[in-house]
Amino acid sequence: MLQTSVIGSYAWPSWFITAVEAIRAGEYGPKDVQETLDDAVDLAIRDQEEAGLDVISDGEMRRLGFFTADFYGRLQGLEALPPLRQLGPGGHDQRERYSARTRIEAPDGLGLLDEFMYAHTRTSHQLKVPCPGPYTLAGRIMSGPVYADRMAVAREFAGIINRELKAVATNGATFIQLDEPSYAVHKHSPAAFVELFNRTVRGVNARIGLHLCFGNYVGRPVAHRTYAPLFPHILDAHAHEIHLEMANREMAEVHLAAEVACSGKTVAAGVIDVKNYYIESAALVADRIRTVLQHVGPEQLVLAPDCGLSQTARWAARAKLKALVAGTHIVRQELGVA
Repeated sequence: MLQTSVIGSYAWPSWFITAVEAIRAGEYGPKDVQETLDDAVDLAIRDQEEAGLDVISDGEMRRLGFFTADFYGRLQGLEALPPLRQLGPGGHDQRERYSARTRIEAPDGLGLLDEFMYAHTRTSHQLKVPCPGPYTLAGRIMSGPVYADRMAVAREFAGIINRELKAVATNGATFIQLDEPSYAVHKHSPAAFVELFNRTVRGVNARIGLHLCFGNYVGRPVAHRTYAPLFPHILDAHAHEIHLEMANREMAEVHLAAEVACSGKTVAAGVIDVKNYYIESAALVADRIRTVLQHVGPEQLVLAPDCGLSQTARWAARAKLKALVAGTHIVRQELGVA
């Protein structure tokens, strides 16, 4: 009851930032890279455990970006394109782009299994395995002559991801989360999104989460921030848990939590604003939790940050996670379940 959790990514410490720069420059050998990534995962796990979280991740520390080479570099059939803008303030139009020149394939998988197998040996906590969803992954790929449109690319990814998720679940993963900010960003085809999601998780024997947000690259959303157009269709997604960011929108649309709960799913409520460097007090987090509890019972509620912490400085990420746990503890005591 009232579990605390994370979305997936964690903040990079300063030493890891410089190490990644050296890795990209070719200054590290394979053993150097492995040691560095292992150490980064260990640090992320330790920070989450020290904060007192119930459900943690490996911090996505092996993924040197939400997309980048750690997913697209594993694919065949793509040609890199220059970003649309290379100067000025960081923004979504500076991100990587690719063209599909032949059918997209991932002969060696996406790397999730190796991530999970290592993290599983480093903690006794419940592990969440996050993965970008197919529609979101398709967003950086120009369809070109091979695929008719973005949805066609996404359906190709659905098969690739499905095979990966089955492998992870077969090897012991009990909780897998698909990250699909693009659903809430575009909103134009909620029924098609549900069909795509269900195709992606079909036959995966694990608890399934669906993370919906509005983008967090350099801490910036990329859409009109409303979930309403996705409802009620999104409730047909074959997910056990749906995560909605709430804190950075001052708890707007919190009433939608009731619709999620009434569908039999767990609500994962974002009660920590990762786009703000204001460090919430435990009292403020507790107040946000009480607001959600007006719409969903504590047995169907999980508390989490709004999004991943990769765009947040580590000192702030640590403080925010501790506030999340402390605020949850206040409400647990009030409910007599501490």
